[in-house]
Amino acid sequence: MKEIITLLFLFCMISMQAQDWPNLERFQKENAMINTTDRVVFMGNSITEGWSNIHPEFFEGKPYVNRGIGGQTTPQMLIRFRQDVVSLHPKLVVILAGINDIAGNTGPSTLEMIMDNIKSMAEIARANNIKVVLSSVLPAYDFPWSPGLDPGPKVMRLNAMIKEFCEAQNFVYLDYFSAMVDDRNGMDKKYHEDEVHPNILGYQVMAPLAEAAIKKAIGN
Repeated sequence: MKEIITLLFLFCMISMQAQDWPNLERFQKENAMINTTDRVVFMGNSITEGWSNIHPEFFEGKPYVNRGIGGQTTPQMLIRFRQDVVSLHPKLVVILAGINDIAGNTGPSTLEMIMDNIKSMAEIARANNIKVVLSSVLPAYDFPWSPGLDPGPKVMRLNAMIKEFCEAQNFVYLDYFSAMVDDRNGMDKKYHEDEVHPNILGYQVMAPLAEAAIKKAIGN
């Protein structure tokens, strides 16, 4: 019976993705109701989405808008970038992306493919007068949903590529990785429950780093 339920669940998920692969429907109603000014949009996957669930205080009293969707890869984010970021007319976007690509959530991806999608989001933002903060990918020792891929070295190489791009294009690089990594090149056990997603202590480490990056980017 459990196997049948699991297969039905997977079939439903595949059907939903086929109908709306980038999940454009997710924030349509919320986007239509946005009326704040000088807003900052956080664009990403479950780690971005987790701000609202685990550390919502970070958003309270600030013009911050969370547009994270769990499980998403950079091609999915790129498709919804205009709807969920550009159309909100933010002052700044904070992009955190790439870990699910490394996990192969929507198929195999090279680091160059991931980086191309991140570059495209940043370039679209700049073309629309939106300042850009590009976040490092958080450290990850293994994926509980796809074990054995040894993501650590790929995360470090991708972060080096993101940092180099930021320096070349005068975008702000937000380095979460250095503050959260352990001697395995994974996330320090204090900051997670599953090797990938931050717990409350993890978000408390990330919060002042994000604030500093936002202030720096707006100052630029």
